[in-house]
Amino acid sequence: MAEFVLHCMAQSGHSYKVALMLELCGADWEPKWVDFFNGETRTEEFRTTLNEMGEVPVLVEGSNVLTQSGVILDYLTEKFGKFGGDTAEERREVLRWTIFDNQKVSGMIGPLRFLRALIKTGETEVTGWLDGRVKSALAILNNHFEHNAFAIGSKPTTADFSLCGYLYVRDETGIDFAPYPNVIAWLDRIKALPGWKHPYDLMPGHPLPDAK
Repeated sequence: MAEFVLHCMAQSGHSYKVALMLELCGADWEPKWVDFFNGETRTEEFRTTLNEMGEVPVLVEGSNVLTQSGVILDYLTEKFGKFGGDTAEERREVLRWTIFDNQKVSGMIGPLRFLRALIKTGETEVTGWLDGRVKSALAILNNHFEHNAFAIGSKPTTADFSLCGYLYVRDETGIDFAPYPNVIAWLDRIKALPGWKHPYDLMPGHPLPDAK
């Protein structure tokens, strides 16, 4: 068995953040598919043995069980000594952009992609509101990456892996990314890191069984 087992699914951008970190660190890890769409995360077994919050990702390392992508990324930074801040100021910047991601980027684009591409609700007041929130966040990122190669400056950190969680499946969001060229250039810089893989190549579960 691998040192790390990541309970995940291909459609989860939060899981991708962790999977990408593991891959870029050269970790001994394996993914374990969670059948979210058929309710596995809502079962008593999942919630009592893996995550009481009923969410992925869940990272298991022996008897150590970690949940919440930001917490897991922070743990892996300590474990591997990679992709973290070198100073207290840099560590705060990593945290700042990770919180921004969870609130304004992944926290908005994840549900938008879920509604538009996965359960296909059609356009509603909810998708319209999320669309506007995502575009506002992307504009902030586009301005930031005009002068910064990565989230906290010139080097990649877990803040970048958090921010990009859903952006390699951006064609599924229904958002035109043409107005955000600096975001695209930043995603290309992450993509150029040795070991980078697309979420659908890192985790099982794509395409969904009923996908055409």
